[in-house]
Amino acid sequence: MEKNVIQDRVKLVISRILERDVSEINNTDDFVFDLGASSMQSIQLIAAFEEEFGVELEQDKAMEVQTVSGAAEFISTYLN
Repeated sequence: MEKNVIQDRVKLVISRILERDVSEINNTDDFVFDLGASSMQSIQLIAAFEEEFGVELEQDKAMEVQTVSGAAEFISTYLN
């Protein structure tokens, strides 16, 4: 799957969970500092990413991911 497709799908998931317009989400945004994600929302994001991409992410490593582009990069390692 192409990187830009993964990023677009990651942004759609973020938009749904954090209730933000997808056009407001940038690749460099930090989940907590820029997008205001709570710890509960971070857990919801991981579950939503798993569902969206049909993968099972390593929870501890997934919680370390800070940015939108980081999430796309992390998820891409599970798709190859």
